[in-house]
Formats: sequence, C-alpha cells, structure tokens
Amino acid sequence: MKLYSINTGYFKLDGGAMFGVVPKSIWNKINPADENNMCSWALRCLLIKDGNRLILVDNGMGDKQDAKFFSYYYLHGDDSLDRSLTRYGFRRDDITDVFLTHLHFDHCGGSIIRDGDLAAGQAGKLVPAFKNATYWSNERHWETATKPNEREKASFLKENIFPIKESGQLKFIQAANGLSQTKFSENILIRFVNGHTEAMMLPQINYNGKTIVYMADLLPSQGHIPIPYIMAYDMQPLITLNEKKWFLNEALENNYILFFEHDPKYECCTLHLTEKGIKPKDFFKIAEI
Repeated sequence: MKLYSINTGYFKLDGGAMFGVVPKSIWNKINPADENNMCSWALRCLLIKDGNRLILVDNGMGDKQDAKFFSYYYLHGDDSLDRSLTRYGFRRDDITDVFLTHLHFDHCGGSIIRDGDLAAGQAGKLVPAFKNATYWSNERHWETATKPNEREKASFLKENIFPIKESGQLKFIQAANGLSQTKFSENILIRFVNGHTEAMMLPQINYNGKTIVYMADLLPSQGHIPIPYIMAYDMQPLITLNEKKWFLNEALENNYILFFEHDPKYECCTLHLTEKGIKPKDFFKIAEI
C-alpha cells in the first residue's frame, strides 16, 4: 500500500459558518479571515494504492460550473486534480475506485465533467471523470442527496450526482449503524457519522502498522478538534458533538493519525491530552509516515 496526498486547489468559505458558535475573536487566530470574512480552505483528497486498486477518496470541486458559481467560492492556488495525479505518475484513467465520503459539491464535484467547451457555448454531456472507476456511496446518503431538505439542498448539485448513477458506475456500501464499521478492503474500514450529513463515510486505513482516518467534514481542520468547534453547515450539530467526543477519545487511546481534507496548512496530526482537553500533538505530511 502507498498513500498520496492529492490537493485539488483551495477555496474560501465564511469563517463564521465554518466555526459555528465560536466567536470570531477566537477562530480568527486559527484561520485569519480576509476583508470579506472569508477564510481559505484546502480541497485535499487522498489517493490509496492498495494492491491492484487505485482508490481516490473525494475529488474536490471540479471545474464544470460557470463563473458565477466560482465567484462565490474564490477557487485559487496552482494545484489541480490532474496536476497532483501527474506529480505521482498517475492519470484519471488509472483510478479504479472513487470513494465519496459524501456528496456535497466540494467533495464530489470532480466526479463528473462536461464533455464540451462551455466557454464556446457548448453545454456538452455530463460524463464520469474517471471512466474506468467504480464510484462508491451508500443508500442512506444517496437518498439524502437526491431528495435534500431545504437547508442542505444548495450543497447537493444535481449535475454532480445523478450522472454518476446514469453512467452505471455507481455502487452502494451497506451503511452501518451506531459505532459499527464496514469493511471496504483488507486494509480499509469505513466509519459512518451522521451529524454533518446523513451517513457520511470516513475511511480508516491500516498503513505501515499505523491507523490513519480520513476526517472529511467531521473534523475539516485541526482547528475543529475542540469539541464545541462545529460548523454551521452541520445538519445535526449535537450529534456531531457526540461523534467528535467518542472519536477523539478513541483516536487518542489508539494513537490514530488524522488526515484533514480542508486544513489549509496541515495534512496530518496525532493527538495528546492536555489540561485543556485533547489537542493536536505532532503535525506532518502523509509522505512522512
């Protein structure tokens, strides 16, 4: 097995939305906002080479939306999905599995591309970006994403979701309940959490004798490790709070490594117990493990 950090760029979101009830006077020290109260966040994915499989966990925002859409999110930086794959000697067609933690646009937007030149007025057909891959979700989350509530529907874009099923490349994983986990491969278990959105999936990877957990939006950054630091985007924040509590205690006890999808600076960290609770201990890159 080999792990690769795949950065697809950076985007901006409102700092208050990202930290919920935490005052700006506190969170602004963690990730300083610009003049519009916007903070920069990574769109960091994970590529797992596991035997004959090449598994891409999430795939960023993609580039098929129009200029108005991107004006809301200030996509920036020099990284892209293709450039990051090329850096390690891979192409999109090499991907065998696309594992989608959940179907919010910043996690699955790169799943589908538009087969046409939008700038030239050619709308084009929406087709899978990874033509040789199986796309993985689960039925509970798929139901939420395709029949969204009014509060969450702006995060579930039809053009990112329905073409996956129409392609015939979609498969569902059986969602576990409670603290149960589902086996995805010999070295990868899946944890299910429900506070951010219904049945979000977190890969837990056995790698070089260590346990790495891809945090998705349970802990989007190291700044979200304190228990009350919960995004306003979460559908059920009190469930998120309890999920964070049991996960962080388990991670501390078992010396898990946390991999952050949205932290603009840090890829990974371990944890330790301090007088003020569980805090990050050491920061490092996935390549250093």
